[in-house]
Amino acid sequence: MSEHDAQEKVRIDKWLWAARFFRTRSLAKEAIEGGKVHCEGVRVKVSKEVRPGMVLAIRQGSDEKTVTVRALSDVRGPAPVAQTLYEETAESIAAREAQQAARQAGNLAHPDHRPSKKDRRQIHKFKDSWG
Repeated sequence: MSEHDAQEKVRIDKWLWAARFFRTRSLAKEAIEGGKVHCEGVRVKVSKEVRPGMVLAIRQGSDEKTVTVRALSDVRGPAPVAQTLYEETAESIAAREAQQAARQAGNLAHPDHRPSKKDRRQIHKFKDSWG
């Protein structure tokens, strides 16, 4: 196998690690096995080979990114180099920003004091009434 052939295909776990989506290859492998990585709408296996032009959906915590593979690499380099390996879609960026805004708007205000004994009784009474 020539060096040119090696750069035409890279295992998805190596590529995700090289593109800095995951800190280690084992974390990338766990995410793939856990169904958090899809290629063009289909769940992938760890041995799936990535090629330029493929569309990947990657879920990390509550964020989901849809990226298009631009270049291949099986070595982890600096972050600026890793960012050249993919391009996030405009829809994905908009959806993530909307989710982030919704999360920030949904933050509950923290009470200024701990619940008193009376407050706790009311809380328990309310919870018990639901079931």
